[in-house]
Amino acid sequence: MWRPPQRIRWTPKPGPWPTAAEAASSRLFSPIAIGRLQLSSRTWVPAMVPWRATEEGFVTAQNIEWYARFAQGRPGVIVVEATGIRDVPSGPLLRIGDDRFIPGLRKLVDAVREACDGETLIFIQLIDFLAIRRRPDPARYFQQFLKITDRHRRAFPFDEQTGGAHPDHVIRAKLAALPADELAAILDARELEALRVGARERVTDTHLAHIRDLPSQLPDLFARAARRARDAGFDGVELHYAHAYTMASFLSALNDRSDGYGGSREDRVRLPLEVFRGVRAAVGTDYPVGCRFLSEECIAGGNTLADATYFGVEFARAGMDFLSLSRGGKFEDAKQPAIGASAYPYTGPSGYECMPQYVSDERGPFGRNIEPVSAIRAAIRGAGLSTPVVLTGGIFDFATAERLLARQQADVIGLARQGLADPDWFIKVRTGHGSAINVCEYTNYCEALDQKHQQVTCQLWDRRQLDEPGINKTKDGKRRLVPPRWQRPP
Repeated sequence: MWRPPQRIRWTPKPGPWPTAAEAASSRLFSPIAIGRLQLSSRTWVPAMVPWRATEEGFVTAQNIEWYARFAQGRPGVIVVEATGIRDVPSGPLLRIGDDRFIPGLRKLVDAVREACDGETLIFIQLIDFLAIRRRPDPARYFQQFLKITDRHRRAFPFDEQTGGAHPDHVIRAKLAALPADELAAILDARELEALRVGARERVTDTHLAHIRDLPSQLPDLFARAARRARDAGFDGVELHYAHAYTMASFLSALNDRSDGYGGSREDRVRLPLEVFRGVRAAVGTDYPVGCRFLSEECIAGGNTLADATYFGVEFARAGMDFLSLSRGGKFEDAKQPAIGASAYPYTGPSGYECMPQYVSDERGPFGRNIEPVSAIRAAIRGAGLSTPVVLTGGIFDFATAERLLARQQADVIGLARQGLADPDWFIKVRTGHGSAINVCEYTNYCEALDQKHQQVTCQLWDRRQLDEPGINKTKDGKRRLVPPRWQRPP
């Protein structure tokens, strides 16, 4: 992962934790309505991908154990990982693109409800993504993947021996032998990208029929997925409009489609609103539907806070039941992957803004999303709308969470990495046992596992009590898959 050049090392300092009485009277542990439902507290576990589904996208016992373990901490909401809305292979990520996935998802929901006695609401995040290829071996790229065009032929106009045109296989060999600077003068930007990081589809590739037709297809795909989520028993759905994926790409200022779904802010938000309306029609007005989107894209030419503020007001005005804000995490500035690996959108500067590490700049890794989210919420309130806003990003302590709520900078506080470091954070704070919390150290150990598509754990607990009877471990047997159960003091 990219790191700021300042290389300042930060240590989380949570300060004093509240007593049980103080927590009981706090804003953080007060209820709030999300649509027709009421959260028991203003706490939220955002979607995180643990890489525990089958290769076909079905729920496993490890998925169920993972989410049930989070539920034991009793946050207000758990959002299940980004779950694919299409019925296409996507590796060990959950899918919801067909009715055959419903039984497994229903088992997951039931396990969460049982683990928390129904106190925690369980939402599911719905995602669409476009194709991305692995970085190819250069020899194979030139031999197999590069489509030779007249532009390439003009670079090698004739065979010096025969005087005729070079056959394509010779042109491929000549291109493969060129130094990088000469090659860059012949290949176009997308060809160079395909060679250097792997080919990636964009929402602006309207010369491709399936990309051109996205506006006519996605509302129904999302709507059918949301209906399956409701049928599986989820309390609500979160539409994934963030980071490097399809819907965020429609919102992006880099989207210059000329078909009414790109260019101006009004046109870029058009499809996300149509998707929401399709989902709303499918699940009804009494079923909570919200979205996750970016406060800033943090890339050159990307969305700024002004764009996000406009989108936030439009989403609230359309009737979304909640808005959850993240930032960054884009492909455009991702680090070059190794040959055979795919680009990962959290390895560049924008990825750092999404998951900042303890090695940071003067701002540090904590709360980098506070100011933009506060501004977006203020604009929504200024428009006369009361949609709850979920603030996430480097929040790990009670005092900060409570202060943000008191200052009306957010309505709900999300804890992702801190929730992973200690799923019992919520119940420990609420019962006056905050000193027993495993405070996230923001080393991004979990993020490194995610990048390699390995089962995600936390270094604060994955080597503890490995001899505990009956625990599930990673495939190599070296790490436990969920933290030990907290034994609350009498």
